[in-house]
Amino acid sequence: MPDELDLLRRANPVPVDGPYFGDGPLDHRAEQRLERLLAQGRPVRRVPRARLLWGLAASGAVVATALTALLGGPGTQPALAAPRPLTVAAHSTPVPLTQLAELAEAAAADGSPRLRKGTHVQSWSLGMTDGKPPVTLPEERVVRWRADDSRTELVVATDPRHPGRPVLADEGGEPRVVADGHVLSRTTYPPSWSDAPPEAPPPHTPAALRAYLAETVRTGSPNTAELLDAVDELLDHWTLGGRESAALVRVLADARGLRPAGQVTDRLGRPGQAYVYEGAGGRRMLILDPRTGAVLGLETTFTRAAPEYGVRAGDVMDYSAWMR
Repeated sequence: MPDELDLLRRANPVPVDGPYFGDGPLDHRAEQRLERLLAQGRPVRRVPRARLLWGLAASGAVVATALTALLGGPGTQPALAAPRPLTVAAHSTPVPLTQLAELAEAAAADGSPRLRKGTHVQSWSLGMTDGKPPVTLPEERVVRWRADDSRTELVVATDPRHPGRPVLADEGGEPRVVADGHVLSRTTYPPSWSDAPPEAPPPHTPAALRAYLAETVRTGSPNTAELLDAVDELLDHWTLGGRESAALVRVLADARGLRPAGQVTDRLGRPGQAYVYEGAGGRRMLILDPRTGAVLGLETTFTRAAPEYGVRAGDVMDYSAWMR
C-alpha cells in the first residue's frame, strides 16, 4: 500500500499551474482533492477546466494506451467526438450588455429567483494526447448544501447531445467508455464554512460584486480573461439569484473586449445572447439568458491549430452549461 507522501504526490491537490499556489490558503478545489484523498485513500481526478486543459498535453502519454484501446480504429463512436462550436444565428441582432443589464434589473425587481449555494453544471472538456485524435470528456455535477453547512456532490458521466449512448469518462485516472448516467463519484462532505470568495455569498450590487470577483482571482483589477475565470469559479459554487445576475451583467458591461455577437441556442437547447472575448490562443463565448441576464454557458475554443494534438482552430476546448 502506498504511503501518505506517495498518495499526496499522485493526488496533486495544489498543482503548480493552478491559480492558487505558494503559502496562501488552499482553494475550494484543492480542499476537495484533499478531502477525497483522506476519505477514499486514493486520488480522484476531475475533468479539468479550460485554464488547465493545456496541461493535459504534458500528461497525454499516460492515457495514450488506454485511449488507443478504447477509441482506435475506424469504429470510433460519434458520441466521443469533440462538440462543434456554437454558432450565432444569422442576421440576429446583438444586444449590448448595458441594455441586457436593464432587462435583468427589471426581471429581478421582485427579488426572485433567490441566491442558492450549490451548483448544477454540465461540462465538456477536451482531452488531448500526442499523435491521437482529441476526445471530449462530458460530465454532469450537482452540488447541494445542507442547513448544517455539509454538502453532497454527485458526478455522473452523461452527454445530453447523445442521450442513452455511451460516453468516455476519466474515472480515477483511467479513461474508459461507460454507460450514459454512470456515477463517477458520490461524496458527502462534513460541515465547512469560509468568509472568503467564492465560498462567501456573492453581493448583489455591481461595485461590491466586482470587488468580490477580483478577490476570487486574487488580483486587484482583473482583466476580462480573469473576470471570466472568476465568473466560472463563482458559478461552480453558487446558483445566482436575479439580483446577483443583474449585478453581474453590469460588471461585465464594463469589461473591455467583451462584445455582443447575437443570438445562440446553447447545448441544452436554451435561447441565449452571446458575448465574445478574443484572448491569447483562445476565444471565449459567454451565453446569457436574454430575459434575466443569468449565465447559461461559457465556451472556450482554440483560435490556433495544434496539429500535434489533432486540434484545429475553432475546436471547442471547454464548455460549461449551468442550470438551476
